[in-house]
Amino acid sequence: MTIGDAPPAPAAFRRALASLRPAEVRPEIELEDIPAPQRLAPYSGAVGAAVHRDDDELAIGRLIMLFDPDGQRGWDGPFRLVAYVRADMEPEITSDPMLGPVAWSWLTEALDAHGARYAAAGGTVTRAVSEGFGNKADDPVTTELELRASWSPLEDDLSAHVAAWCDLMCLAAGIPPLPPDVAALPQRSARREDPESFRT
Repeated sequence: MTIGDAPPAPAAFRRALASLRPAEVRPEIELEDIPAPQRLAPYSGAVGAAVHRDDDELAIGRLIMLFDPDGQRGWDGPFRLVAYVRADMEPEITSDPMLGPVAWSWLTEALDAHGARYAAAGGTVTRAVSEGFGNKADDPVTTELELRASWSPLEDDLSAHVAAWCDLMCLAAGIPPLPPDVAALPQRSARREDPESFRT
């Protein structure tokens, strides 16, 4: 975040920003800092992630943290988290009419499972089908799930929210959550995300 000549960032924002990068993360996930939007709130931070199994990238996502000491319309407090997840899925899964409610429940249940307190949650679930034509006619048809969501965390320690978002990404990639008694491993070195994957 670039503050320029502004006064030092509030302590609550600094604590929240530090909690966006946990010391431990699931072995399938790679996290990295990414540029945060500067015009949505006075203070912001963001992380990007990719879920891998062997050499296959199964899902990508981003989590943006916005902070406005005065709050904003539609927020419930000074913080707002904005999440994006995109994952490849089999056509028969994306055609299931229950996919939207189920995908949304992945988020809310993950937040509840990690004890992440939140308010004013909302979002969309989109199914995308890509089909090639012309000199791309031989390309396979691909189907994707996109979930965009935002909610207001009720604490400035966002670690539980980050853990829930990581679980959401893994569920979208077809990887079940870790059992409660299994610890995550230290995170692997991050690799650069494709910025075009994060359309606002």
